[in-house]
Amino acid sequence: MPRPESDFDALRDDVKQAYDGDPWHGSPITAVLKGVDAKTAARRSIPHAHTIWELVLHMSGWTREVASRVRGSDAKDPPEDWPKQPKKFTEADWRAAQDALGAAHEELVRAVDSLKAGDLVRMVGDHRSSEPREKTVGSHIRGLLQHHTYHEGQIAILKKAAERSQVRRTN
Repeated sequence: MPRPESDFDALRDDVKQAYDGDPWHGSPITAVLKGVDAKTAARRSIPHAHTIWELVLHMSGWTREVASRVRGSDAKDPPEDWPKQPKKFTEADWRAAQDALGAAHEELVRAVDSLKAGDLVRMVGDHRSSEPREKTVGSHIRGLLQHHTYHEGQIAILKKAAERSQVRRTN
């Protein structure tokens, strides 16, 4: 892969690498989700904690929200910050949840690809609290990458716990 020409190019590359490339921190999101079936995704391994499925839905919502901010909208919360997984679920439902994350990522990539380098320092309005605060477009993009890396780690741990649980049941 050619070296990025600028910090802007490097950030664009980081967005792409984190989802399905070769990020420096380890596996991309798609690799961590590989092999997770609907039953595993819906398993609540830790009481009162989120499932893999809920984490994927949460990541999708925030990816779409940050894409909206990159395109020029003021900051708001996603329609559902922590959507619930379906009560009855199928492999098709789980595939749809993963596809929604992929579509949200593509939406973000298109939004980032449309930026000019100077756009990274454009401020995004945020009036969700009594004291309005603003952050740059670049901060929102980097923040989403940090957010996703955090939740990707949670998914990896939940996946590993599910695999260990299955091994114990078969022995």
